[in-house]
Amino acid sequence: MTTVSPTASDGIAARIESGVKIYGEGDAMVHALRGVSAAFERGRFSAIMGPSGSGKSTLLHCIAGLDTLTTGSVYIGDVELGSLSDRDLTLLRRRHVGFVFQSFNLIPTLNARENILLPLSIAGDKPDAAWYDQVIATVGLADRLKHRPSELSGGQQQRVAAARALVSRPEIVFADEPSGNLDSKSSGELLSFMRRAVKEFGQTIVMVTHDPITASYADRIVFLDDGQVVDEMLDPIADAVLDRMKSFGA
Repeated sequence: MTTVSPTASDGIAARIESGVKIYGEGDAMVHALRGVSAAFERGRFSAIMGPSGSGKSTLLHCIAGLDTLTTGSVYIGDVELGSLSDRDLTLLRRRHVGFVFQSFNLIPTLNARENILLPLSIAGDKPDAAWYDQVIATVGLADRLKHRPSELSGGQQQRVAAARALVSRPEIVFADEPSGNLDSKSSGELLSFMRRAVKEFGQTIVMVTHDPITASYADRIVFLDDGQVVDEMLDPIADAVLDRMKSFGA
């Protein structure tokens, strides 16, 4: 078994080089990514935006190792994902990558604490007590840890999912429309937590979103259109993001 150590030597948490992703064949062929190159720095909150069908979720899934490129390369830290066996890729994702999805993906029979600790339990690891306490305090769920998902609001469930993604101190967290199922108050709480994780704890987060307000919590936005990177924006504000998205006709 290969020992996977993805910590980047150059400050880049993840990158894609000349990434092409093609689905289907013949008349049904879809070019989801058309030679995408992009890099995501450690300790930053990055967003990926673009109109529907631009390839943003495909890009996220390929960088996260949940899908494979047709051609091109993806790196998490200094590790090229295409060079890994299925087992080593699974270990890398388990130990060094966190995920937050729109649908929460909590286990209904486990309480909040058990859901948060699930990745560590699967790996046979114990949590760093001080870091666990810090995550729980930041996510604001200390009084809800014994509750099952059905006893939590949607916003609380998504904060459990975010805490689960962070508790193993991953190299990078990937978030796919993490606030898509939340009301504005819960969304703001979740995004503020994610931003604190970056600013105060040095976490790295890459998030796909279609929403300008959500994207304004990020440090940087990478814009996709028709499977290609077409622009980026630093220190975004919601109005400027909305104006940029209007230029796509989205």
